[in-house]
Amino acid sequence: MIKKILISQPKPSSEKSPYFDIAKNYGVELVFRPFIKVEGLTSKEFRQQKISILNYTAIVFTSRHAIDNFFNLANEMRLAIPEDMKYFCVTETIALYIQKYVQYRKRKVFYGNTGKIHDLIPVMVKHKNEKYLVPMSDVNDGSMKEMLDSKKLNHTECVMYRTVSNDFTEEEVKTFDYDMCIFFSPSGISAFKSTFGDSKNDSVKVATFGPATAKAAHDAGLEVSIEAPSKECPSMTGALKNYLEKHNK
Repeated sequence: MIKKILISQPKPSSEKSPYFDIAKNYGVELVFRPFIKVEGLTSKEFRQQKISILNYTAIVFTSRHAIDNFFNLANEMRLAIPEDMKYFCVTETIALYIQKYVQYRKRKVFYGNTGKIHDLIPVMVKHKNEKYLVPMSDVNDGSMKEMLDSKKLNHTECVMYRTVSNDFTEEEVKTFDYDMCIFFSPSGISAFKSTFGDSKNDSVKVATFGPATAKAAHDAGLEVSIEAPSKECPSMTGALKNYLEKHNK
């Protein structure tokens, strides 16, 4: 029986999030507590990569973190981003987030439908004359570069932010009483293991999102009860609902 779940992400800003329906319908307590946090590189650190942002005609955004840190760096470096800069985003939600920094114009903002980079690449290929800059985290597997290389696109990857552990307090460790933890990145698994070692391997159910996260959990000796996305459950909320339907009767 699952009664209390720790979700290693910030609390959703919208009250319409499916997580809140799950809490209500299945009588579970949900606690949102990121295991990791993102820090932007300083302009000094970024300059060490010897990349000039204004040499590029298009930016590829895979997350809101990438957008925040791109525009924060540009501001810190006092760069005026050209009006005709194009933006390619993995989802419409991320594309709309650009409005926080620049006026949104459909003719210069493009996005995929599935949230996966594979779905965005055909859109990028239609604009093969662009010079693409891809802001990334310090934790990446190089697959993006391989995919863009395979399509012979003119692109450069750069690190603009890093992922660091959001350490648990002594009180949090002492009062840890969760039945399940939900992870969204290998870094989250690492942070969990560095805090608790093997002490929670058998007592806590684990849910993972994405194949890299699932692999990190298995490698860490954790028993994974939920792996999303899947054909039946493309979202974590769908997978969690499905699991609770079976186990919380």
